[in-house]
Amino acid sequence: MPANNANVIMLADCQSFYASVEKAEHPEYRDKPVVVAGDPERRSGIVLAACPIAKARGITTAERLGEALAKCPELVVIKPRMQKYIDVSMQITDIYLSYTDLVEPYSIDEQFLDVTGSLHLYGGPEELARIIQRRIQEETGVYARFGIGENKILAKMACDNYAKKSDGGLYMLSKDNLAETLWKLPVSHMFMSGSRMTRHFHAMGMPTIGSVAETPLAKLKQMMRRKFGKNSDIQAELYWRIARGIDDSPVAPGTHRVDPKSVGHMMTLPRDYGKLEEIKVVLLELTELVCQRCRELGFMGHVVTVGCMGADYDRPTGFNRQMKMDDPSNITNHVYRWACKLLERHWDGLPIRRVGVSLSQLTSDAEYQLSLFDMDREKSMALEKAVDALKRKYGNSVLIRAVSKTAAGQALDRSAKIGGHYK
Repeated sequence: MPANNANVIMLADCQSFYASVEKAEHPEYRDKPVVVAGDPERRSGIVLAACPIAKARGITTAERLGEALAKCPELVVIKPRMQKYIDVSMQITDIYLSYTDLVEPYSIDEQFLDVTGSLHLYGGPEELARIIQRRIQEETGVYARFGIGENKILAKMACDNYAKKSDGGLYMLSKDNLAETLWKLPVSHMFMSGSRMTRHFHAMGMPTIGSVAETPLAKLKQMMRRKFGKNSDIQAELYWRIARGIDDSPVAPGTHRVDPKSVGHMMTLPRDYGKLEEIKVVLLELTELVCQRCRELGFMGHVVTVGCMGADYDRPTGFNRQMKMDDPSNITNHVYRWACKLLERHWDGLPIRRVGVSLSQLTSDAEYQLSLFDMDREKSMALEKAVDALKRKYGNSVLIRAVSKTAAGQALDRSAKIGGHYK
């Protein structure tokens, strides 16, 4: 149990989240190895999530589906449904919020909870974690594991190193006994120590988390300066603090809701586009998405950036250029005209496989400069807002431009996806 004046932070992690959601909806798959992956019909793509039974057969997340099927021919492969996973994630968030208002999403299946102010209602941290765990399982069919500590770093490492491997899915990591617990683990088990950083720690003679924690900070900075250069002091202190379980950052519900410096969209095309007219179709579609997002956020952009890249990464072609418009805007047709200028000026005529558009130097769209040369601005803004309202209610495919129905158009296919996967 943490000290009386210490915070109690939980990191809740949903086991094999996508696969768990699918198993909850398909009870017939309960005792079968299940993965969520790419395109089952083509036997292509990568494994996005594997249930514990599939993992026991040697299947790992991010491996190719063909390799997974070779290991386990009886594997049940389910096509991802991203909107469903988002909906269940939001449902789980609402469960967390019924116990504390301090909930900070870390990913779609991981969230931090500060339950310091709730414990007097439920007893100890482990009792509360069990209550939440049971409720999630009953309402969604998803099994959640809970790491508990005095701060977010301890909660995260408690979850990753202990809760995920325990039968009850709960573990409390105390700052007072790190020497007997966390410090004995290999340095590869430390948060933010990937394979490359692990090799560096081993080369510096630090094979365990404890060996990093017990190295004096001044010495660690000196060692990392020799290895990475004079600007590595911040990195040294970061790893030293993580190893010692030091983290002053609060659980902040709005931590990811910050004003952006720019708004952009980029997409990889299904084939090489070699004609200017084809590239302009995708450029228009991306510009529309960028302007739509800016309007949702209440911004206009003063600088438009266009980037195009060829398919041959060994001999890169393309450009990335920006231009300042006469006035800030979030009106699609206006921004598109400037984007076309950049494309026509800088494209070298070689085939394009990736296109991106962004707006930066953002300002509030609550006020703007009237222009004698753009008398239709009010009408254009009203039209854009009406279209936005329809798309919010019925989806982006409810209204599309005629060019998006041509062979070059990608808007219809894109509207059916979230994060590159079908909804």
